[in-house]
Amino acid sequence: MGVCKWLHSQWVSWQLKQSYFDQHEYVIVDLELTGLEPKKHEIVSAGWVTMQSLKINLNTAGYMLNSDVNSLLQSPIYHGVDNTQLTAQGAPLSTLVDTFAEALNDRILVCHNAQLDWAFIQHVASAEQKVIQPKAIVDTLKIEKHRLLVQGKHLKQSDLTLAACRERYALPAHYEHNALSDALATAELLLAQYHTMNMGNREKLSAIM
Repeated sequence: MGVCKWLHSQWVSWQLKQSYFDQHEYVIVDLELTGLEPKKHEIVSAGWVTMQSLKINLNTAGYMLNSDVNSLLQSPIYHGVDNTQLTAQGAPLSTLVDTFAEALNDRILVCHNAQLDWAFIQHVASAEQKVIQPKAIVDTLKIEKHRLLVQGKHLKQSDLTLAACRERYALPAHYEHNALSDALATAELLLAQYHTMNMGNREKLSAIM
């Protein structure tokens, strides 16, 4: 990347962070996977929903199974999706990637553990020779980890699960390990985190990134 292009990208990033959180459209995504390594494992299902003006838009909620999964390995123990469901209800990986591209390009991607989910999205996009480029990525796990560390808490890995994070905000228990249910749960968590953080004031995007 040339110097001018790098400076421009830094300027765009700075401008984005100085804008207000409630100005943007967010796409909250959750993936169910066969494992944790993008080059070795696969996306089984994806769930997503959008949020704008601090409101979750349930009309935009979507759920898709990947019919191109080669091996579920032991993952059905967690998400309950089997080969019969993938064959009967699934769509090709290319369709899933096209859906991601349409939903995410020029919007803000939100995940709980974005490092993992974004790595899988990038991997399948590359495999399908597609470009998926959200304008920013927000990670509710990272937000919560930072908040707790600032409070001087000693964290265990279990303290940062989606369910554990939601419990701290008195959010109700949800149906776990279903991609759509987890996406909705992550959207609710993000709103709870934002409202706790802003103390009634309008916050900039930089406050959560």
